[in-house]
Amino acid sequence: MNAASGAAMDRPLPQRRRNYLAVGLYSCVSLLAIAAMAQLIPHGLRVAEKDIRSATVRQGMFRDQIVVRASAEPLHTIVLDTLETGRVEEVLASDGSAVKKGDLLFRLSNPQLRLDLVAREADRAQQISNLSLLRVSVESSQTEHQRRLLDMKFAVTAAQKEQARNESLLAQGFIPTWTVEQSRDRLAQQEQALRDEQNRFAVEERIKREGVRQMEQAIGQLDAGLQVVNDSIEGLAVRAPISGRLTDFRLQVGEIVKPEQRIGRIDEPGEFKLSAEIDEYHLGRVAVGQKGYVTVRARDYPVHIDRVFPQIKDGRFLVELLFTDSAPLGMKPGQSADTHITLGEARPALMLPNDDFLNDSSGTWVFVVAPDGQSARRRAVRIGRRNDSQVELTSGLTRGERVIVSTYATYGDTDRLRISR
Repeated sequence: MNAASGAAMDRPLPQRRRNYLAVGLYSCVSLLAIAAMAQLIPHGLRVAEKDIRSATVRQGMFRDQIVVRASAEPLHTIVLDTLETGRVEEVLASDGSAVKKGDLLFRLSNPQLRLDLVAREADRAQQISNLSLLRVSVESSQTEHQRRLLDMKFAVTAAQKEQARNESLLAQGFIPTWTVEQSRDRLAQQEQALRDEQNRFAVEERIKREGVRQMEQAIGQLDAGLQVVNDSIEGLAVRAPISGRLTDFRLQVGEIVKPEQRIGRIDEPGEFKLSAEIDEYHLGRVAVGQKGYVTVRARDYPVHIDRVFPQIKDGRFLVELLFTDSAPLGMKPGQSADTHITLGEARPALMLPNDDFLNDSSGTWVFVVAPDGQSARRRAVRIGRRNDSQVELTSGLTRGERVIVSTYATYGDTDRLRISR
């Protein structure tokens, strides 16, 4: 059978081999391109350069001192308060006025104190009357006792004479024995009666004298109570205890005041102390006796810490400072001034400005700006001493490095920043 037409023309084509080498090269080039592009894509949180503040780490002398705003207060102050409840009847002074010791400031009224005074005076008068009657009774008893004592002593003497006479007659045989025995019994009876009278009177006198003593003591207590009431009534007229300037005094006629109610104070003029609040960070380094100076009208006045109050309130504690010499002329209560307190000696150190970054990182890390200024990375550091304008760097940074010192509050947990212009 003849072959089909055209069959002789068909020839099998050779099988094409796949170019695996080209595919591999293409894949490598693609991966390298992707990596290169990834390097060109910036990483980190984007921040605008205008929104940050940076500072360069520098070497210098660290001044171990702090600057606080202190306010002037009178060195000696007497607080005015009342001891009794009363109604304000009269006000003779005004807030801010100068007063002298003994000046009448205001007067109160309290009818109950007047009634109490009358009642106590009546009690005292009654006790004095009772004491007088008791003393009369004691004197009368003593007189009566002396009279009875004389009678009994006379009776004893008579019985003794009769006994002696009877014993003489008995010896001569003129009277019987029983007569002597009777006289002896009468003598013993009279002597016993004398002893009983003396003992009874001693007990009675002791009791009455104790009654007199107790009544005198009761009168003394009444006198003390009466003095207290009198002092309270006198205290209704309040006088200035010292000379000075009356402050925080705003009583009005008709106002009711209560015991221990503060109604003002008197400031002794001319002498002042300074009161300042300091950040709790410095509590362990602030102590009594540390020195400093306060600047008033471009002049420095030396001061020293007199008292430290360690109680923390709103992250701050209170100190009181005294002027080493005299206070500035013309200083007034409430006047504020910058006060420099020295905590230690100045010494060389690496430093950064004391800025907002400390509050956000607690001084344990910072963002260090790259040399090209386009990024910043987070780095652990260690902070030493601080003052109001500088912080001492003890590790983690070198001189000349630039650090972001503005707030980190909006950066979250990122460890890299991308700085855009």
